[in-house]
Amino acid sequence: MGNGLLIYLAVINLAAFLLYGIDKLKAQRGAWRISEATLLLSALVGGSVGALLGMKLFRHKTLHPKFTIGVPAILILQIALVGMLIFRGLLPL
Repeated sequence: MGNGLLIYLAVINLAAFLLYGIDKLKAQRGAWRISEATLLLSALVGGSVGALLGMKLFRHKTLHPKFTIGVPAILILQIALVGMLIFRGLLPL
């Protein structure tokens, strides 16, 4: 994969991870929260690994099927998409 794509994935996964951590902290403090749509969008745009790690490490959104099913499903679809692009030669290794 190109360096640009790897940098993007590193940044978006770190951002997703931090969003889940910040939202958990805000939940504990009763503060204004990060929307569920934003949390899911962070996974959808490539941060699914960071989102999953954030869910597990911070024990956040682990009782919501939208997240416990949705985020892993997003990751599986992203892995399948990358595999398909590599197989078709559209994404070099």
